[in-house]
Amino acid sequence: MITFNGVDKSFTENRKAVKGLSFTIERGEFFVLIGPSGCGKTTTLKMINRLIDASSGTITINGSPHTDVDIHELRWNIGYVLQQIALFPHLTVAENISVVPEMKKWKQKDIERRVDELLDLVGLDPATYRDRLPEDLSGGQQQRIGVARALAGDPDIILMDEPFSALDPLVREQLQTDIKALQQRIKKTIVFVTHDMREATILGDRIAMMEEGELQQVGTAEELQQNPATPAVSAFMGRYSSQRNLTLKEVFTPTEKSEYIQPKFDTHLQHVQFIVDEHGKSFTTINDGAKQQTVDAIDHSSSIKAAFRFLESNELAAVPIQENGKIIGTVSYKDLARVSIDNQ
Repeated sequence: MITFNGVDKSFTENRKAVKGLSFTIERGEFFVLIGPSGCGKTTTLKMINRLIDASSGTITINGSPHTDVDIHELRWNIGYVLQQIALFPHLTVAENISVVPEMKKWKQKDIERRVDELLDLVGLDPATYRDRLPEDLSGGQQQRIGVARALAGDPDIILMDEPFSALDPLVREQLQTDIKALQQRIKKTIVFVTHDMREATILGDRIAMMEEGELQQVGTAEELQQNPATPAVSAFMGRYSSQRNLTLKEVFTPTEKSEYIQPKFDTHLQHVQFIVDEHGKSFTTINDGAKQQTVDAIDHSSSIKAAFRFLESNELAAVPIQENGKIIGTVSYKDLARVSIDNQ
């Protein structure tokens, strides 16, 4: 589908941003480029749709050099989703999605049908969102519109440059799940840039790790973890393993009183207080003093991801943490979001 053959990119005489890249991305594959900042992954992505041209080597799409295709036609047939989203602020959601179909001179009724189809596809009700402006949308909703816009011209290839990195961790996790399910449904080839190995593991069929402009290894997450090809891959995967193994015991807020636990985080999910009996076992949440709800504690050995899911499913701002059957503290959205951001 997409093949790099000995590709170099130099921005100055003395510095190559990428060096000797050779690999193939298969049709319908979710392919992730990963590595530290400045490793050349975004440059590699941008060379696919010629936002940046290679200095040497060749890039072929479906067996033909992509430089043989008119550059406007090439870009119309490759969707592109950015971290900054970059929706046109003065255009409605429908108008934003319609940009490429209009350039390709689709009939208006076909464009309208496509807009509604894509809004449904990314989980937004067309009747509710079609005529809204970007400023009326949350960050997650804007990014869904960005994905819909990238799909509007029905391209075979979608490029995504760290599209979720600026979003709240919970929104980011949901969009990761949704975009993976969407790709499996529509079978597009997606090339995705990230610096987050957890994200790469969730999304990628295969992962290409880069370091200082050079390709270190291409393989599944398991292959990179179990059989790192270079010391750079081994070090990168080692950092990921230490992040992945964090438990709630390392991030929770300890109990300071035996009578109750007061979480330090207050969200739109209401103020929460946990009341513990003399044995440190039973507890009740009180929301705004008007609603009482019995809640189970979560074990201190549980993962960060498990705690996120627990909070979301129980609609709580915080949850008690137990060890050996006794409450030892709480963990909140703020605690979990902080550790997720710190360990990216």
